[in-house]
Amino acid sequence: MSTPNRGHRLGYARVSSEDQNTVRQLDGLSFDKVFTDKVSGGKANRPQLTALLGHARKGDTVVVHSMDRLARNLDDLRALVNRLTEKGVRVEFIKEGLTFPGEDSAMSRLLLSVMGAFAEFERALIRERQREGIKAAKKAGVYKGRKKLLSAAQVTDLRQRAESGESKASLARDFGVSRETVYQYFKAAPDA
Repeated sequence: MSTPNRGHRLGYARVSSEDQNTVRQLDGLSFDKVFTDKVSGGKANRPQLTALLGHARKGDTVVVHSMDRLARNLDDLRALVNRLTEKGVRVEFIKEGLTFPGEDSAMSRLLLSVMGAFAEFERALIRERQREGIKAAKKAGVYKGRKKLLSAAQVTDLRQRAESGESKASLARDFGVSRETVYQYFKAAPDA
């Protein structure tokens, strides 16, 4: 007699930048595999989330520290949880203490919507406090802004190479910045 497949425990962690640490999100838990994205939740392209969605199978359990680590907003949260549970995958959120086993009950949908809305609201409050803090720091003259990604010498080199015909995309790769950052340096004053 064969034993039923209990599935794998899969962890998903996300931080907004490369220098942040995901350890505390799933600390002390054991998993068969952990998927980690180091990208802003506002970005649609989260490669490890895509890999997780492709990897998870019926009987698996996906564990995430909190709803805001998985989804960009309430609609995204609902879609991701539904996509997983429709495949027979359980979804657990540690911070909220909620598990969605795939039973499409009215209570499950309500809890997901209410808790997801709270997570979205909490994130909006954090952004608002951050903006207020920056505004107050600017008013006090202590806000220096974001650290420049390129030195003055690098900006000069970037501009010279662009003027000689190099593409913005190749410059972005060479300098380790996004194309948008390259364009921002061209919009800025020449001494930036």
